[in-house]
Amino acid sequence: MRAAERPEIARLPLFAGMNEMERERIFGGSFLQAFPPQLTLFDIGQRADFLHVLVDGLVELFASGGGRETTVRIVEPVSSFILAAVVNDLPYLMSARTLDASRVLLVPAALVRELIERDKELMKAAMRELASDYRDLVRSLTDMKLRQSAERLGNLLIQQERRQGGTGMVQLRAEKRLLASLLGMTPENLSRAFGVLGKHGISVEGTKVRIVDHAALEAYTRPDPVQE
Repeated sequence: MRAAERPEIARLPLFAGMNEMERERIFGGSFLQAFPPQLTLFDIGQRADFLHVLVDGLVELFASGGGRETTVRIVEPVSSFILAAVVNDLPYLMSARTLDASRVLLVPAALVRELIERDKELMKAAMRELASDYRDLVRSLTDMKLRQSAERLGNLLIQQERRQGGTGMVQLRAEKRLLASLLGMTPENLSRAFGVLGKHGISVEGTKVRIVDHAALEAYTRPDPVQE
């Protein structure tokens, strides 16, 4: 890793609280690499040799089998993936590919496991990240079981609007076919869902969605009562 890149990486949530000497070992053993769009970073079943940390760009985590493929998660910066496989020294349960030009920090998995045992702050940060991933999984499962397709889309738009600053605008970063896959529907069903939500407080212009009536959208989608 180049010296100019180190301050940026030192501020990442996973590493910010570490002992400086141990963090220097992360710097010494890792490298920050730029990848073009549509590049496979790893495949399902592959052993987790590295912890990947998305610094810039966009990454899709997906699974495939029986001739089918589904999007499991769309990773936005700054976030690591897939920490659980690294900590447990197990194969990946998903594949990963870049959606945009992306910068990814690659940290050797064996080094991560060693330093988690040695550095309490890294251990705490890893526990927080694993816990956050678990809560996101629970939200996704309950969303799929409790909401119809248009309601799932509306709930996602509400979540994204909050994450993007609460201005009433949502910028869709991923293609709509990937958004459909993430929500467990076909592209045709996604188009119909956008049409339904047009009657409940949103307007769509290409990849931008404006929430013009929050009350109407929330009444229809029934957003999660627990937001944290």
